[in-house]
Amino acid sequence: MASLGVNIDHIANVRQARQTVEPDPVPMAMLAELGGADGITVHLREDRRHIQDRDLDLLRKTVRSRLNLEMAATPEMLGIALKIKPDMVTLVPERREEVTTEGGLDVVAQESSLRDIVDQLQTAAIPVSLFVDPDTQQLQASFSSGARWVELHTGAYAEACWAEQPIELARLTEATARARSLGLRVNAGHGLTYQNVEAVAAIEGIEELNIGHTIVARSIAVGLQEAVREMKRLVQNPRRDPLFGSQ
Repeated sequence: MASLGVNIDHIANVRQARQTVEPDPVPMAMLAELGGADGITVHLREDRRHIQDRDLDLLRKTVRSRLNLEMAATPEMLGIALKIKPDMVTLVPERREEVTTEGGLDVVAQESSLRDIVDQLQTAAIPVSLFVDPDTQQLQASFSSGARWVELHTGAYAEACWAEQPIELARLTEATARARSLGLRVNAGHGLTYQNVEAVAAIEGIEELNIGHTIVARSIAVGLQEAVREMKRLVQNPRRDPLFGSQ
């Protein structure tokens, strides 16, 4: 049975849209844990478009499950990870012009440079996972890099039409089996929703699914009604503040 890692980047996206202080992803992570999250995932990007350094520092102090830091394989991020010491680092590709991560790492092309980063992190007792497409060559290179985890990119499955989805699901199933035969442990994520997650969750060998956007979107839907009720009560029955008078 797969565990659930909840990605809270999109909570920070809402905050950064107004450059304000709410919603704060730190207490939201606690609510996710209360809801049953087995881990909290955040992506500290080079451009700091959502999660901020302050968030990561506070999350490291407050997360009681597991803190998974997604990051690019850069010297800056390596230094931050070695200082913060998350429970896991997931190395992901990163381009400033992308809206969100668009595909897996090309480990085959970067194996030499990735091996050094993986070694430094794992020497510091920080497990490393590589975010890769369900491709045999990428899995083999991931193993050769020294990483002991991979996270399979499920985007092609999530975006496939109904006729192509079984093919993509088969690729994920085969990649999971191949990774495990190499001795790699397997997570998966990207684009999974309430409508398509069950088939992936049923793949034997996947240990954790990392899911974010659809959970945040659902939380807005199921929580909006009560939020509006609370605001309407305040608007229609305001407390008379002695400081400003009854107005």
